[in-house]
Amino acid sequence: MTPKLTVVGAGPGDPDLITLKAINAIASADVIMYDALVNKELLQYASKKAELIFVGKRKGCYAYQQNQINELIVVSALRGNHVVRLKGGDPFIFGRGAEELDYAKEYAIEVAVVPGISSSSAVPAYQGIPLTKRNASQSFWVITGTTKSHEISTDIALAAKSTATVVILMGMGKLSEIVSIFSSEGKADTPIAIIQNGTRKDEKVGIGTISSIEAIVEEKQLSSPAIIIIGEVVNQRVDLASMYENANQTNRISQRISA
Repeated sequence: MTPKLTVVGAGPGDPDLITLKAINAIASADVIMYDALVNKELLQYASKKAELIFVGKRKGCYAYQQNQINELIVVSALRGNHVVRLKGGDPFIFGRGAEELDYAKEYAIEVAVVPGISSSSAVPAYQGIPLTKRNASQSFWVITGTTKSHEISTDIALAAKSTATVVILMGMGKLSEIVSIFSSEGKADTPIAIIQNGTRKDEKVGIGTISSIEAIVEEKQLSSPAIIIIGEVVNQRVDLASMYENANQTNRISQRISA
């Protein structure tokens, strides 16, 4: 068989937020290498013969270093396997998917990518927060909070000067610095939301202002993985509680009827 690598976006966490093309790729894989943020329920689509390898990275805890993952992909693919690299969210948005594809191509491995639903937009949407809204925000930034050198991204200071919505991924470890940057721009009263484990059953949310958010994080015990959303759109969020409750009631009725 032709060695092949498919980098697949697994979506933000809710296992229903997966594309049909992604499911087909998972089902056809001989080897699946999956990350820490991937919902393991998605592995049910894998063939019983597929080899499943956890290669997840979390702060301070690495199953494999990135160079080891690259080598593992190549070794597995060159055995004539279809390797699926399953990544949380979208693999081309802070997912290093392009790096892995480039490395595999150096060994004449056939490559493909399946985009995923990005947590940067899906997680706020699940809380009814629109990243853009007329008269509130004309654009949005998506920024990594922590760079490869473990420093805060300099783009955050640039974003703080704008009127755009600011979405920060991997930023919980830099929250104090983020608060300081926005406060120095006179934005202490700007609304902010922090969503932990977004779109999952154990989702936790904290909403406040730049000046109050650190106390809210401590009160609610919020931690990584979480997304930070800053901007007037946080106050423009749509109340989706009734919609979710109606959906839950419909599911319960359906279950009783089928029983």
